Amino acid sequence: MVAVDSTEQYLARRRMALLNKAVTAIGTTLDVVRTAEELVDVMVPEFADFVGVDLLDWVLSADESPTATPEGDISLRRVAQGSITDDAPEVAVHLGELEVYPAFSPPARALREGRAILSQANEAEFERWVEERDARSPGGRPFRSGAHSLLAVPLRARGVTLGVAVGVRIGHAEDFGDDDAMFAEELASRAAVCVDNARRFAREHVTALALQHSLLPSGLPGQAAVDVFHRYLPSGSLAGIGGDWFDVIPLSGGRVGLVVGDVVGHGIQSSAAMGRLRTAVRTLADVDLPPDELLTHLDDLVTHLAAEGNDQDAAELCATCLYAVYDPVSRRLTLAAAGHPAPAVVAPGGTAELVAMTAGPPLGVGGLPFEATELELPEGTVVALYTDGLVEDHDLDLDQGTGKLLHALGTPADSLDVLGENVLKAVLPEQPGDDVALLLARTLALGADRVATWDVPPDPAHVATARQAAVDQLAAWGLDEAAFVTELIVSELVTNAIRYGEPPIRLRLIRDRALICEVSDGSSTSPHLRRAHAFDEGGRGLLLVAQLTERWGSRQTSRGKTIWAEQPLPQG
Repeated sequence: MVAVDSTEQYLARRRMALLNKAVTAIGTTLDVVRTAEELVDVMVPEFADFVGVDLLDWVLSADESPTATPEGDISLRRVAQGSITDDAPEVAVHLGELEVYPAFSPPARALREGRAILSQANEAEFERWVEERDARSPGGRPFRSGAHSLLAVPLRARGVTLGVAVGVRIGHAEDFGDDDAMFAEELASRAAVCVDNARRFAREHVTALALQHSLLPSGLPGQAAVDVFHRYLPSGSLAGIGGDWFDVIPLSGGRVGLVVGDVVGHGIQSSAAMGRLRTAVRTLADVDLPPDELLTHLDDLVTHLAAEGNDQDAAELCATCLYAVYDPVSRRLTLAAAGHPAPAVVAPGGTAELVAMTAGPPLGVGGLPFEATELELPEGTVVALYTDGLVEDHDLDLDQGTGKLLHALGTPADSLDVLGENVLKAVLPEQPGDDVALLLARTLALGADRVATWDVPPDPAHVATARQAAVDQLAAWGLDEAAFVTELIVSELVTNAIRYGEPPIRLRLIRDRALICEVSDGSSTSPHLRRAHAFDEGGRGLLLVAQLTERWGSRQTSRGKTIWAEQPLPQG
C-alpha cells in the first residue's frame, strides 16, 4: 500500500485557477473603485473569508503621487470589502471611511516594507492589533472570535505604493502560509497595475476637462445683438474629452460673431488644438473679416500647425467650424461653414428648419473655397448652432437625429434657457459618445429710433453740417454730455473721408450699449495710427480719436471701408 499526500498539489491548482480567473475578472473597467471590488470578488470566498482593500487618498484624486511612504500610523480609505457572511462582523469601517492602521499593525508594515506580511492568532502583534480594532468596531461586534490568520499585501505598481489589501481567514481551517503570501503578491501586483491604469486615466480625464473648461468662455461678454443660451457637455466615453468649443464675439457696429467648432479626436491634444483655434478665430474676428475669409485664414493656420507637428497626431490635425455674423441694424445673418453641420433657425411662431448653405471642406483639408450665405431674419428668430455630438446617436442615423433637433427647437418654451434645456433632454443620447456644444441665439434688432444715418457730399464745406447733425441727434437722444467728444470724432473722420477717401461718404450714429460713430466711404485704403512730429501739419486726427474713445478701428466692406469709434454712454 502506498499513501500520497496531494494537499499541496490541490492548493497549488486552486491558486493557479484563481490567478487565471483574476486575469479576466480584474481590470474590466477604468474605474479605481470597481477594480478594487473585482479584486475582492476574486479573493472571497476561495482564498479568504474577509478581504478589505484600502487606498491612499491621493490615488482617488487627481493629485501627484507622494515622494515617500508615510511613517507612523497610516490612514487609508476603504474602497472595497467582502465577507463570506451577510452581516460581515469583520468590518471595522464602512466604505468610503478612513481606516487608521497603527505603525505596528501588519497592514502598516506591508505598506512601508513593500511585501506581504503574515500574522497568526498566536502572535503578540496579531492579538494587539485585534484588540485595538475591536475597540473601534462600528457596531461593537468583536473581530477576535474565529479569526486565526491574517495576510496584508501592498498594492504596488510602477514603483509606487497605492494601498493595501487585507485578507482574514475565519472559517478556513488552514492558516495563510508562505505560498499563499507569494500568490497574494502576484494577485495584488496584477490588481495594482489595473488600479494605477484607472487612476492615470481618471487623472488625464480630469486634466483634459479642466483644460477644456479653462479654454472655453467662462462668461460671455455683454452685447445687445442677441440673447444667448450656451452649454458644453463633455463626453462620458473612454475616448476622453474632445475638442468642441463655442464663442460669442462682440464686433464693431453693434454686430456679434457666433462661433461653434469641433476638433477631430479626443484627449489633451485636441483640447490644446481647440484653444489655439478659438484664439485664432477671436483674433481674425477682431479685424472684422467676413465669415468666408475668416475660415480661409483659419484653414491656412490649421495647415501650418499640421505641417509643424512632429508626431502622427499633430500631422492629422483636422477640425470643423461654423462662423456667423449678425447685424442688429440690418437684421442680416452672414455665415460660412468648414465641414460643420448647418445651423437651424426658428422664426417667431414658426417651425424650425436648417439653413440651406454650402459647407466647405473641414479645416486642414484645403482644395475648395468657403462660401458665405446671407439671410434676413425677423426680430426674435432663434438661431441654433451645435456640434455633431448632439445629433449623432448610434441607434439613429444623422437625419433622424437632426429631425429630433428640429422638432425640439420648434416646441414653444417660456424662455431661451428653457428651450435650450428642453433641446438637450429631447435630443441628447443617454450615453453620448462625443462632446456636445450647443449655442442658441435669439436675435434682437436696433430700431430706427436708435440709428441715424446721413449722406455727406465730398466737399469740406459739409463737415460743419455733419457735425451739427450729429449734435442735434444726440440732443434728441438725451446724450448732450457726449456731444463735445462726438463732435470732434465726426469732424476728424468725415474730414479724412473727404480728403483721402472716395464717394459715397456716409455718417452713421448708433445708440447701443455704447455710442458708436461710423464713417463709410468708397475707398478700400485703411488708415493707420501714427505719432505726428512736432512740426507736422497732419497725422494727429486718429491719435485724437484713439485718446477720446474706448475702441476704434476699420473694417472692409463690399463698397469700400468703414471707420468706427465707440465711446461709453453717459451715466444714467
